[in-house]
Amino acid sequence: MEDTLYEYDIRTTQNQEFIDINHLIRDAIDKSDLEDGIAIVYCPHTTAGITVNENADLDVVRDMITHLNNVFPVYGDYKHIEGNSHAHLKSSFMGIEKTIIVKDKKPILGTWQSVFFCEFDGPRTRKVFIKLISG
Repeated sequence: MEDTLYEYDIRTTQNQEFIDINHLIRDAIDKSDLEDGIAIVYCPHTTAGITVNENADLDVVRDMITHLNNVFPVYGDYKHIEGNSHAHLKSSFMGIEKTIIVKDKKPILGTWQSVFFCEFDGPRTRKVFIKLISG
């Protein structure tokens, strides 16, 4: 298999939200001939991120956003004039990429795990790239 790059648009609807993107990873794998390898999920934005966490209880996402806001409050003693310093800090803290192992044409994730796109400065139209690498 030749390494393949897939690009997806994500439309966020809230200022801060986590969007389950497992379906995008499965779509990229389904479009490819990758059996085993890795999927790198990458977000090219400085006010958004990527994380892996529980998908069964929506309160987990709520708790994460609430406590990220406690650590990086929306309104704080920031110098950045755009008013979204908290989003830049959350993006750096969360990270902008994750590597997922692919085996037998399926992403290896735990029973309750999902890959989430993390919006910290929405609503916006965002990009997510998924690079599939055989191996």
